[in-house]
Amino acid sequence: MHTQRILIVGGGSAGWMAAAYLNAALNSGVVGESNAEQKVAEITLVESPDVPRIGVGEATIPNINHILQVIGIDELTFMRAVDGTFKQSIRYVNWLRNKGEFYHHPFSRYRPSPIDRSGRSWLMSDRSIAFMDTVSAQPVICELGLAPKQGRPGDFGSPLTYAYHMNAQKFADFLTQHATQRGVTHYRDHVVEVKRSENGDIGSVHTRNGLTLEADLYIDCTGFASLLIEKTLGVKFLDYSQWLLCDRATTMHVPYDRFYPGYVRPYTQASACSAGWVWEIPLQTGKSLGYVHSSEFISETHAEQELRTLEGPHCEPLDTRLIKFKVGRREKVWVGNCLAIGLAGGFIEPLESTGLYLSDLATVMLAEHFPFARGMDTNSQVRGADYTSAAFRVNRIMANRFYEVLDFINMHYCLSKRTDTLFWQEVQKSDRINDRLAAKLEYWRSKPPSASDFEDQFFPGQSTSELSSSGIPGDHRTPIDTAGLWNHESYETILYGMDFMRDEFAEMYGPNLPKSRVFRQVFERLRMAPQIFPPHDIWLRHNVGMKEYPKTI
Repeated sequence: MHTQRILIVGGGSAGWMAAAYLNAALNSGVVGESNAEQKVAEITLVESPDVPRIGVGEATIPNINHILQVIGIDELTFMRAVDGTFKQSIRYVNWLRNKGEFYHHPFSRYRPSPIDRSGRSWLMSDRSIAFMDTVSAQPVICELGLAPKQGRPGDFGSPLTYAYHMNAQKFADFLTQHATQRGVTHYRDHVVEVKRSENGDIGSVHTRNGLTLEADLYIDCTGFASLLIEKTLGVKFLDYSQWLLCDRATTMHVPYDRFYPGYVRPYTQASACSAGWVWEIPLQTGKSLGYVHSSEFISETHAEQELRTLEGPHCEPLDTRLIKFKVGRREKVWVGNCLAIGLAGGFIEPLESTGLYLSDLATVMLAEHFPFARGMDTNSQVRGADYTSAAFRVNRIMANRFYEVLDFINMHYCLSKRTDTLFWQEVQKSDRINDRLAAKLEYWRSKPPSASDFEDQFFPGQSTSELSSSGIPGDHRTPIDTAGLWNHESYETILYGMDFMRDEFAEMYGPNLPKSRVFRQVFERLRMAPQIFPPHDIWLRHNVGMKEYPKTI
């Protein structure tokens, strides 16, 4: 078996997640002809000591559990290492009318069978109860501040689905130690030159300290710098800023030593503000805040001031950091022998916690499509692995997923009915809604979303134009939403949380609509929850050693 050389350029969460996952997925338990374990890949990571680390709080989605299981990291060890807390939902505040309203996008809900008419029934009700409160106990469990893990025995039925909040820097450091102990080679050195081979692929990487690093496959994890995929190979960036206006994030960390509210929220909060939204991610030692905003509609100074006002006077002495970003993706994330993972491949603002997920997906897809066999050249001589077929499929999968994320995030903005600022007036304009999303919304005015909507998805009015290629071979068909991340239930959550079709249904059925109804199974779970699930902070103290902080008065 030919051992292939993989060189990851760049560290951080994306680089070290790729290193740890690929080492575990490709090399664990592979047996050669002598019945001894044999490596499929020799993995090396080089990261520059000169590149500053961003290090904001990070929210995940449940797929992170697959990554941890493959790498071989148990939950409690992980949470202790990364300042981790539980995430059961995203709570959206002031997105609809800026009147203090909120709704949850939780991970668990009740699914009646054999036919689920819950969405249609709610649309035809008086909407006196939030839609997700009628089909899920998790929003109220979140509002009660409870952990998703049982503290006492009891038959609660199916377990609650959850993800995590964590410190991204600590996660990268933890993976560094984990991966290097298991055979990943690590260099802290600055790359000064990248040379191309005769066929146009990347041939070698050269560092400031004189290292020459060669590989069969190169992975670009250099973030927005995009050292390999853009600066060396010239792959273009597709700009999504027409549909997502935000291009800055002002971040702040509030330690519990300075201010502790007396609880740790078991969810991420996304609060809409004058020119964007603020994330609040609770950790074990403090909370991470970030105002994602548009520089066209608010200055850096006023964005910082608005963030401080939202948090309160206790944050006045705390430092902030400005992060500039661009939203979009590469025309191809895999070209020749180079795959871009993380920010080098693209970025969508983290409104639905997809930052790490897109890095996860690219890494998992590489492992799944990895070419184990070597090919033959025209003279029947054995040569190295051919990545063409793998790149063809991975590029298609990643393009579809980027567009799926774009549609879903775009929807949060365009459904708003806020008119209090120029930003919110702008995001609702028709030219700020991409054509795929516009076709979905128009279709769902005639029927509620359903599972079949994501089978070979094309809706009336959707564009059939191909993806741009810049002459790069591959699959350039129109991207489609395969519901790889969000299905019809997720779309229902946002649509109905944003009061979709209220006026239309009032006109069709009149003002005397029936009361909204909660499923009996949801009531039963809510009755049991306070007896079974402990408060989130108490679970953290008892199980992962979170410090006990006095409540700030």
